[in-house]
Amino acid sequence: MPEKVPPLSSPPAKAPSLSPWGPIKRPVFRMLWSVWLTANICMWMNDVAAAWMMTSMTSTPIWVALVQSASTLPVFLLGLPSGALADILDRRRYFIMTQFWVAGVATLLCIAVMAGVMTPPLLLALTFANGIGLAMRWPVFSAIVPELVPRSQLPAALALNGIAMNASRIVGPLLAGALIASAGTEYVFVLNAVLSVVCGFVIMRWRRDHVPSPLGRERLFSAMRVGLQFVGQSSRLRAVLLQIALFFLHSTALLALLPLLARRLHGGDAGTFTLLLAAMGSGAIVAAMFLPRLRQMMERDALVLRSVMLQSVSTAAMALAPNAWIAVPAMLLNGMAWITCANSLSVSAQLALPDWVRARGMSMYQMAIMGASALGAALWGQVATVTDVPTALLAAAVSGTVTMLLAHRWARDQSIEEDLTPSREFKAPVAHAPPGVGRMVVTIDYLIDPARSADFLKLMRMSRRSRLRQGALEWELLRDVHQPGRFIEQIVDESWTEHLRRFDRVTASDVALRERKLAFHLGDEPPRVTRCVVEDLVRT
Repeated sequence: MPEKVPPLSSPPAKAPSLSPWGPIKRPVFRMLWSVWLTANICMWMNDVAAAWMMTSMTSTPIWVALVQSASTLPVFLLGLPSGALADILDRRRYFIMTQFWVAGVATLLCIAVMAGVMTPPLLLALTFANGIGLAMRWPVFSAIVPELVPRSQLPAALALNGIAMNASRIVGPLLAGALIASAGTEYVFVLNAVLSVVCGFVIMRWRRDHVPSPLGRERLFSAMRVGLQFVGQSSRLRAVLLQIALFFLHSTALLALLPLLARRLHGGDAGTFTLLLAAMGSGAIVAAMFLPRLRQMMERDALVLRSVMLQSVSTAAMALAPNAWIAVPAMLLNGMAWITCANSLSVSAQLALPDWVRARGMSMYQMAIMGASALGAALWGQVATVTDVPTALLAAAVSGTVTMLLAHRWARDQSIEEDLTPSREFKAPVAHAPPGVGRMVVTIDYLIDPARSADFLKLMRMSRRSRLRQGALEWELLRDVHQPGRFIEQIVDESWTEHLRRFDRVTASDVALRERKLAFHLGDEPPRVTRCVVEDLVRT
């Protein structure tokens, strides 16, 4: 009997490319990345035109620095509501809306300049309004990116976003400078409006299936509370937020005072300002090409520390630079340091967030950036007003390195990376008559060996963080005074619906934690679970 030939197996799926340009091969990512590049070009055109316009109306450093504050402060103030909306609404429609908001603000800026009514306070107000568009746009795009690429390509995708930001830092100022010199500042805002409208129509080509939750939309304030709780209970995210805030608090000094630095250089003018921004963007693009290799060579914390030190050195060099021959290389190094630090921390933040809270978490990441940038611009602008520009930059350089070293030592994340893969292991309960109103109180009875109480309590601290990150309103652990080995875990949810939402937020890490808790439980039966609704006796 002839030997049977085994059927040919299907070829293994091709692994995603780990090249820095791998995500660009994906059509949807390429389309939305192009939108992101164009949107950032518009942002830089607006900021350059506004900053240069302010220097033409006043030479006071604090007014010039406040342009940077006005463009970044809205993200700090509105980041969390915007992130919550991006998590509970259709992200595609929300992204489109942000583009048309920016277009409308650019139109108002153009009208104000053409009508000759522009003043420093009005310019700051309209710059603030433009920043509102940025506050709405950034969290939703950050949440979309992990949908477009596999996890292995996420660092490259985020690096490409950084390239888009820094390429726009070159193209935007060049376009703005050319238009200001040839036609006038108002035409910068005209082009900004046109490009923003085009971006909105391009996003409309994206076909994304928005699957509404069967539990309905989360309420805005409840969603914001849950987002804050998640970040508050994540030591990894807290460490990242502290580091990124410290970095931008000090690094923003150079950008905020750059128009004045450009004027101080020998022969400095608008072209010099544009050249310095282009040099910084070029440095960032070059560094982004080497980020995959750098991540293999050293750990994230080492990469962050070294990039901060390089940024401080380049800032000090800019403070002392007499001409563009020294200033341009310093800005190149600054751009390299900027993209290395920002990308490293951004990847850490993304990997610490599950999808259901991603926009809220990244909005707080951006709030840390923009809040620190707004505060830093005002702080170092005031220092420059009281002393001078070189002194302010030298102080920012020294302080930036010292504070990051302290943060690395005292606030370093020591936790083990968790598996945030969604899991359906926990089955949602079914109630015969689901309560319409009232808080839910859930209790879980554990019976353990009293000799193992100390280890059990350590595990329950982790359980507390897990429950609160999922959205629980309160958490307590009760010990039976008559039965030392009996513990009751009590979780309070805002409502029956919010209780059910927690089952949609369970991760593989939560499942593993439950198994560790069950290993302490004595007896053949699992821990007893009860669910009760709090009756409102005042109203009844």
